[in-house]
Amino acid sequence: MALRHEQPDRVPRDFRAEEPAWNRLLAHVGYADRERLLRQLGIDVRHLDAQGPAERPVGDGVFQNPWGERYLYQTTPWGPMREDVPGALARAESLADLEAFEWPTPDDRDYSALKQQASQHEAFALVYGFADIWQRPALVRGWEGMFLDMAANPEHVHYLCRKFTDFYLVDYTRAAEATNGRIDLYLLISDLGSQRGPLISLPMFRQFVAPYLGEMARRIHQLGGRVLYHSCGAIGPFIPDLIELGVDVLDPIQPVSADMAPERLKAKYGDRLSFHGGMDMQKLLPFGTPEQVQTEARRYCEILGKGGGYLLGPAHLFQPDVPPENVLAVYSHSALQSLHYERPANSGPWPLSSSHFGSAR
Repeated sequence: MALRHEQPDRVPRDFRAEEPAWNRLLAHVGYADRERLLRQLGIDVRHLDAQGPAERPVGDGVFQNPWGERYLYQTTPWGPMREDVPGALARAESLADLEAFEWPTPDDRDYSALKQQASQHEAFALVYGFADIWQRPALVRGWEGMFLDMAANPEHVHYLCRKFTDFYLVDYTRAAEATNGRIDLYLLISDLGSQRGPLISLPMFRQFVAPYLGEMARRIHQLGGRVLYHSCGAIGPFIPDLIELGVDVLDPIQPVSADMAPERLKAKYGDRLSFHGGMDMQKLLPFGTPEQVQTEARRYCEILGKGGGYLLGPAHLFQPDVPPENVLAVYSHSALQSLHYERPANSGPWPLSSSHFGSAR
């Protein structure tokens, strides 16, 4: 209902967290059952992905995934966190260097478990994948190299974006086939914004990102799904183009500028676009009080949820520096109960308040 821009009985909820943040939250509630926690929080979405090849060490504590992204793991009290370093093609000098890389194919992925996963979550909306058609190529190439190539070697950028797009066109098609079209949202990713504004100009976006994003959006719609597009940062100038390209839901609506304020987004684009996320991950969630988190959750639900078109969640994955009490407060009954409309029959209890979880331990 929300994605059809109809008023649901309550604002639907999504939950995403880094692995150390999961560990910290589960330690707080006193059990390890993730599905139990998601149900207690009233989360309406489940995330699926096919199984791909494992990462491998390449020396000096650096790991590389099949795409050629390279990263270290930094220690936190709740488990390791990835930190990117220059990718496998950061020193590439020619198109031949890019072509010589051993690129992954969808044949490297195992889709056999998706049907069972989908059937296990019949009552929930399903999100699939992690298709990145510009930012991940930039991580493999290295950000400096990617920006220079856009000016000096545009054919290199198009080669990389084409490689990633072709992979995910097949990947998403196979996922749809494996689940008999059950997937509701397909994730597209490419961060276009910094804290202060766009990372690239609109002409460069239209040259290097839009063609591939539009191609993916058309395929997703052909598969019967909706496009959940993720970009951090201040991306206001790109939103009209994103809508034109077929984006259905914008994530994570990071609150870094006036352009990204929920009031402006709803007023300007609410009839053509749905929104996902919004709970500030940089200041509010790590440093605010549960009461402040509840107030902001209420605000986003009141503004973006009016008439449908909003999925409540964090403005990125929950990070391990967020106190568990604040994670629970995002979804707490006391913050959102006044926003619930007439409850459907047999809907079950509303999600529990954060105070309940203390007794669970």
